[in-house]
Amino acid sequence: MSIQTNDLSMQTARAPSRRIRAVMRNHMSLLFAAAMLLVILMVYASLGRGVLTIEELNIDSAAALTLVLAATAQTIVMMRGGIDLSIGGIISLGTSVFATQVGDSAISVMVWSAIVLAGGALIGALNGWIMTTFRLQPFLVTLAMWSILSGVAMMVLPTDGGKVPGWWISFANEKLYGIVMPVWLIAALLLFWVWFAATRTGTTIKAVGSSAKAAYLSGVSEMRVNMVCYGLSGLFAAMAALYLTTQIGAGSPNIGSDYILASVAASVIGGVSLFGGRGHLLGTVIGAFILTIIGNLIFVLRISSYWQPVASGAILLCAVLVTSIIEKKTRASSS
Repeated sequence: MSIQTNDLSMQTARAPSRRIRAVMRNHMSLLFAAAMLLVILMVYASLGRGVLTIEELNIDSAAALTLVLAATAQTIVMMRGGIDLSIGGIISLGTSVFATQVGDSAISVMVWSAIVLAGGALIGALNGWIMTTFRLQPFLVTLAMWSILSGVAMMVLPTDGGKVPGWWISFANEKLYGIVMPVWLIAALLLFWVWFAATRTGTTIKAVGSSAKAAYLSGVSEMRVNMVCYGLSGLFAAMAALYLTTQIGAGSPNIGSDYILASVAASVIGGVSLFGGRGHLLGTVIGAFILTIIGNLIFVLRISSYWQPVASGAILLCAVLVTSIIEKKTRASSS
């Protein structure tokens, strides 16, 4: 009896450690991204910068928000197992339309913001409808859409320019309790994700990303999933376009191209699987901050800007290798 009691006590004692190991294994990519951000912040702090200050948080968040929104768009479709290159075209066209059409009044800003957001969501939903109806690869459909939208953006605004209200430009500097609006928006985005991931739509997208065949056999509508995924992606890309106009104070027909690979990199660095079914927006936000702070570091160190893509690519490669190793170990432990 005493032997059985001791065995039961040992099993009870081991249970929490097993759960901790399981949680760490499931979130290893996120922990790796957080560790990378910590190392980069330590290097940044060693240069005498006030890293852990509200002022630095305000500056970095304002600089990173466009990429955070673009990467959110990418994260949603990557969770489903796809990719969205058209976000570059949506951002370019969104800034071009807004900067050429908006007036100075608050009503005009609200109307044209709604038009840009609705346009982004419709373009994304159209991507989902086309690839499902004609059984086309997401890469090809969104690549073609990117090209089309870039051409339309050039027709709307051939060169950088346009005009946006002065009070719209100052949005990023508005403070609430000493914290600028971009910080509050990122916090709201993370809360949205907590809610969204728990909804039926969120769990369905993750299930399709994990095993599309099993999900469809259980009655999930492929058309609905694709249109919702890419519709949300287009919506967040349009949000990135609107925020970008507050930063540059104008429209640009080519600026969206800069966010295509960067959004993929931020998502992958943050632990979102290229094969779908795994990831968290918190990791994507961390990835976006890593890429933004690397740009700051290169500027502070007065290193040639040509080294920024080199450094970003090296970090992305490390993240892909770590993700690959983790996925192999996860599959091995579950088999």
